[in-house]
Amino acid sequence: MTENAKTSRPQADPAVSVVGPHDGETIVLGTTRMRVLEDGSHTGHRLAIAESVLAPHTQGPPQHRHGQHDEGFYILSGTVRFTVGDKDHDATTGTLVMVAPGTPHTFANLTDQPAVMLSTFTPDLYVQYFRDLQEVLASGRPLTPQANIDAMSRYVTQPATDLT
Repeated sequence: MTENAKTSRPQADPAVSVVGPHDGETIVLGTTRMRVLEDGSHTGHRLAIAESVLAPHTQGPPQHRHGQHDEGFYILSGTVRFTVGDKDHDATTGTLVMVAPGTPHTFANLTDQPAVMLSTFTPDLYVQYFRDLQEVLASGRPLTPQANIDAMSRYVTQPATDLT
């Protein structure tokens, strides 16, 4: 056994990022708890990944459109209702939902059980949006619709006002 193999210090490898089951950045937004697994810092900002736990009866954001990134949602457990334009899709465990830039969408957990989903953001720019929302709440300010719209606008995202 080499001396390096005996040490408990992590070995730096810029080509590999390992996030354990209790690691990652936690962002709490009301009844939703998000764990950022990759914020883009290890992928050249091409991809970010987060795990989100939606409590029962959790409403998501207002319908919105991303101007520059794809968003993916893989349902790990439970059922999540995705509304895309005027169509609803109930995504159950094992379902993947991909949303292209410009597509109006939102999601919610309408059930009595928690739902867990893995989300991807390509490129990574939208992770900072969630950090911004958490900062609004941490400062004691209410997370008003206008505060949400202001945060979205910093990440080339707009509410889908033509659907309200």
